[in-house]
Amino acid sequence: MTDLTGAVWRKSTRSGGNGGECVEIATNLPGIVAVRDSKDPAGPALIFAPEIWGDFLAAVKTWVPLH
Repeated sequence: MTDLTGAVWRKSTRSGGNGGECVEIATNLPGIVAVRDSKDPAGPALIFAPEIWGDFLAAVKTWVPLH
């Protein structure tokens, strides 16, 4: 289990106005990016390698919804 004690969590600047239903990320820990549900800060977190997180962000930024 990864120790997230020192994680500095932040929400997206685009998360306002939706009742707080969003995710938070912590990028300050060496070698990992942690992601958690903002409604359950004591709950589980997903852990990604920074390279994988970067690939995910790149894919999301170029995603085009199918109609």
